[in-house]
Amino acid sequence: MPFIRTNVPQDTPQAQREAIVQGIHQALVDSIGMPQDELFNMVADYAPNQFWCSRTFNGIQRSERVVVVEITMRRGRSDAMKRELYAAIARNLEAQAQVKPADVLIFTHENDYSDWSVGLGQFAMGLHQRVGGADPR
Repeated sequence: MPFIRTNVPQDTPQAQREAIVQGIHQALVDSIGMPQDELFNMVADYAPNQFWCSRTFNGIQRSERVVVVEITMRRGRSDAMKRELYAAIARNLEAQAQVKPADVLIFTHENDYSDWSVGLGQFAMGLHQRVGGADPR
């Protein structure tokens, strides 16, 4: 269950925010095999004076409309899977949300099942995954 934090410029319209979320989600489904119903993306915005970044780091020309995608997920994806994931996110955001690929900054944090509780206050390793399943209470 990847958990995503997406930071966008504060004046990003709601429809574009939704397209960004869906573009990231579909890239996760297509690239790392995440189940379709595992959508957890916290979107926050930033004002111009709240985020600074180099507009030219590594030879990439960025605008002032950088979208930062932070992915926390279980350890174990190969570099090839991550490479495809990053490319798919950039492609999807350009096609679906009109975000320039140069303006997409992505980074991941990896951990283990023991680092998650996905509901009911229970240790994630102790829950049987129910794709689209009902609350067991």
